[in-house]
Amino acid sequence: QVQLVESGGGSVQAGGSLRLSCTASGNIHRMKCMAWFRQVPGKEREAVARIYTTRGFTYYLASVKDRSTISLDGADNTVALQMNSLQPEDTAMYYCAADVRDFEYCSALPDRYNYWGQGTQVSVSS
Repeated sequence: QVQLVESGGGSVQAGGSLRLSCTASGNIHRMKCMAWFRQVPGKEREAVARIYTTRGFTYYLASVKDRSTISLDGADNTVALQMNSLQPEDTAMYYCAADVRDFEYCSALPDRYNYWGQGTQVSVSS
């Protein structure tokens, strides 16, 4: 059983930065895709960033692509999301997700992920 625990959320002013971390209970490389999703009430969950752990391929939501980086730290079984130049529209609950199946691509669809963390809140004020 895989467990994912997020940390690093908080409240920042527009233009600030946050680093979200997700620690997995098992070997992170068993999880072929690791992803960060976010959700605001009344809206669908959207994929912010994804990483194919086998080859390090990364995928980003267009609105965060130039100011975010997803990365793996295999030694700590951690996947991090560094977000810079945060804007009020980035306010959401952020979730870490993992898929242990290998399709050589990481989907942006939430129902493709087997495991989820509890979420960490990010709030950006103007």
